[in-house]
Amino acid sequence: MWNIPNTLTTFRLLLIPVFAVVFYLPYSWAFFAAAFIFWLASVTDILDGYLARKLDQSTPFGAFLDPVADKVMVSVALVVLATHYQNIFITLASLIIISREIVISALREWMAEQGKRGNVAVSNMGKFKTAAQMLAIIGLIWQYAPWMTMLSYVLLAIATLLTVTSMLAYLNAAKSELIKS
Repeated sequence: MWNIPNTLTTFRLLLIPVFAVVFYLPYSWAFFAAAFIFWLASVTDILDGYLARKLDQSTPFGAFLDPVADKVMVSVALVVLATHYQNIFITLASLIIISREIVISALREWMAEQGKRGNVAVSNMGKFKTAAQMLAIIGLIWQYAPWMTMLSYVLLAIATLLTVTSMLAYLNAAKSELIKS
């Protein structure tokens, strides 16, 4: 059960409260440090999956924990950003992204019970969404310069569009099973 990929995933979970605390520290370096922590967590997300495949260390525990860690990490960051920026764009994007994660997680669980989990497997669109989302979140946390914040808004818009598009694709893939029920 405990191997390198699972250790990285657990480390990512432990970074989540550290990220939240650091973000709210009243120091000039806090946003950079919080962005670095989120970046580090994002890197562990890439690494744990790669290493699980490369080292043949995939486990049922890791298959459960990895998506949970991803969703909690992104959800916490989006809630922190929505409360920090207090604007309708980030709030709606956060609502859409978090809601999609809940819907697709429930859909995957339900499809697995139907023996059709492969119908809603992770797609390339989901990977592009994740990349745009992570870069947007890092930029919005760091707030290094106005150009970075604007680029992060654009990336968040792209991530939100891909979120809706990929959710519709997953729902369409599951449509026949949903209609049967």
